[in-house]
Amino acid sequence: MQSPHHSAPSVEQAREDYEEHRRYCRQCALGPSPCAAAKHLRRVYNNAMRTTQPTAPRRPAAR
Repeated sequence: MQSPHHSAPSVEQAREDYEEHRRYCRQCALGPSPCAAAKHLRRVYNNAMRTTQPTAPRRPAAR
């Protein structure tokens, strides 16, 4: 586990962490829905993906 002083994990590291967890977690293996730890790791992966993608221009809100 990384200490709080490290920067955010790379996309590849986040993906590997998530996939490894899903392979070895008994709770994830037993049911179709992932456990809370897997959900957290998936959010970490999604956030890492968002930081690597260029931001799209925002559309004005519809009124």
